[in-house]
Parts: sequence; structure tokens; C-alpha cells
Amino acid sequence: MVEAFAVASGKGGTGKTTSTLALGMALADEYDVTVVDVDTGMANLLFHAGLDDAPTTLHDLLVAGADVDVADATYDRYGMRVVPCGTSLAAFEQSDPALLRDVVADLAADADVLLLDSPATLASKSAVLPVVLADRVVVVSQPTIPSLSDGLKVQEYAESYGTETAGVLFNKVHGDLGTVAEQADRYFGGGTLGVVPDSDAARQARDAGEPLLAHAPDSEAAAAFRDAAARIDPRPGRAGDVADRFRSAVVPERP
Repeated sequence: MVEAFAVASGKGGTGKTTSTLALGMALADEYDVTVVDVDTGMANLLFHAGLDDAPTTLHDLLVAGADVDVADATYDRYGMRVVPCGTSLAAFEQSDPALLRDVVADLAADADVLLLDSPATLASKSAVLPVVLADRVVVVSQPTIPSLSDGLKVQEYAESYGTETAGVLFNKVHGDLGTVAEQADRYFGGGTLGVVPDSDAARQARDAGEPLLAHAPDSEAAAAFRDAAARIDPRPGRAGDVADRFRSAVVPERP
């Protein structure tokens, strides 16, 4: 079985990468999980996962004609397989986002769950492609109307390509959600997956170059991410069928 999830937000600063790794570690207790940083322009998952010195990254796989195997850019970390992306501007300019289809298709053969840590905007072809490739999207939001509005734009775009919404994950929350939760349940497919409190532990984990669930597994935020992961309930899919769909996916010309 395999299902691909785009973890997206529509804006920066929501804690999307922290959320991707936390959900990945939680799901890895039951599934074979592969996490891919597909934010080719503003990658930072490598810093969160202690892979800032990784010799081969997704950028190397997205260069036409490069003699690099997907396995070369895949690292076993924290019970998951992690494919980081580099931070070089030159490498970004050389990369072809269309090649992401083949990379994700290859990764689908060895995973139950693929988590695509997506760019924060819908401003380019490379930014929207993960949403197009995914089976479902997890929308990471803060409990504000502007953040919800950005998340709804992600959902609308995803649905236009047949990608469903797994739900919205509220992160960096102070207090309770109030009426925001009602609006999320009303407008987002899948409703509310979880509510993660604002946490010093998450910031400390990032500074330490570790995922939150590795750095502070007993924290309140870690428990909230585990609860959210339990609500995702990955669906079975044949790896070959999923791979074929990825390889034949339409690359959007613009958002």
C-alpha cells in the first residue's frame, strides 16, 4: 500500500516542516514512511533532521541527465526514510521540477506513506506540483482568519486537480481555538486533524537539528502531533498504480 500526502500551508511560518517530521515519526510506528522535502527553492528540512551535511539531495535528482540514483539521496533517520533538498541557489536554478514526478514514483515502491513537505506558496510550477501529485493534502495552519484563508486557497487548488484534503492541522496555538475550529470543520475536507500548542520544545528541537518527537517525545506538542497522525488513517493503494499516476501527472504551467 502507499498513499502520498502533501503537507502544505499557503504561507510561511506555520511550522510546516516541524509538522511533516512529527507526523512522519508518529506514522512510522505503524507504517513505512518516506519524507521528502519538495520545497526546492526554500528547503530547510535538512536542518530539522540533522542532514545539513548530506552529500546528495533532491536537487541532484532533479538535474536532467544526472547519473544519480534516488537511493543516493535517501537517508534512514528516526525510523523513516528522509529525502532532503539542498539550499544552493545554483542547484535550484539547474533543477527541473517536472522530474519530481519520477522521483516520487520511485519512492512509492518502498513506502506505505509518502509525506511531501511542500513550499509555502502557490507561486510557481515547482510549488504547486506536490499538491497535484498527492492523494491528499494536510493543511497546516495557525488559528487566524488570514492563515485559514491561505489554507483554503491550497485546498481549492488541490481539489481542482482531484487531490482530496485529509484535514487541517492547527499549529502554534495559544489557548483554545474558539470559533476557528467550527469554521475549519465547516470549510475544510477532513475537518480538524489536531491542535498543537505553541511550544518551546519545538523551537529547541529545531535548534538542535532534531525532529520534535525525537528531541522532546513527552512534550504536550509531541502528544498532539501523535493524536493528529492517528486521525489521518492512510488508505491502501497499489504502488505500481500510484507510480504510474505520478509519472503521468500534468505539470501545471502556472497556479
